[in-house]
Amino acid sequence: MTETLTFAEATVDDLPELHTLVHGAYRGDSARRGWTHEADLLDGQRIDRPSLEAALVDPTQLILLTRQTGVLTGCVQISDRGDGLAYLGMLSVDPARQAAGLGRRLVAAAEVAARDQFGAARMEMTVIVQRTELIAWYQRLGYVRTGETRPFPATDPRFGLPRRDDLAFTVLARSLP
Repeated sequence: MTETLTFAEATVDDLPELHTLVHGAYRGDSARRGWTHEADLLDGQRIDRPSLEAALVDPTQLILLTRQTGVLTGCVQISDRGDGLAYLGMLSVDPARQAAGLGRRLVAAAEVAARDQFGAARMEMTVIVQRTELIAWYQRLGYVRTGETRPFPATDPRFGLPRRDDLAFTVLARSLP
């Protein structure tokens, strides 16, 4: 029997389940079941609940959810940066369901939403420079390094507690189809 996959915009009612999914996909032992985790680079939380709730009610942001047979399996955040630019962030897939194409489908859905809902012509994202496998995956999706790097907010525990002192972000971008 094939599982039914659905996409929907997240609401504040999804907050507890969404927070659990994001944390479990990025941090701690549960994240180690998948290939996209940050558990070796960061401890602590991936995002705090107040920041997640603020994103859910901000009209310049959108979080798409995917469910398989009613179970939350993934999400992605799109932010309107203005001037035709959108930001892709917080791509999260349940570690037990990674490597099955769900992340690719979430990115594609995010690109459509960025274009259709925010009028974006270009999407950018930041990825921790040490996450070379993830950067390579995004490059296979058509994203390219811009040459820009940005500092990691190492002193802000809302984004996690670094296990090393050389974390930084590389910026990737692509024109939207």
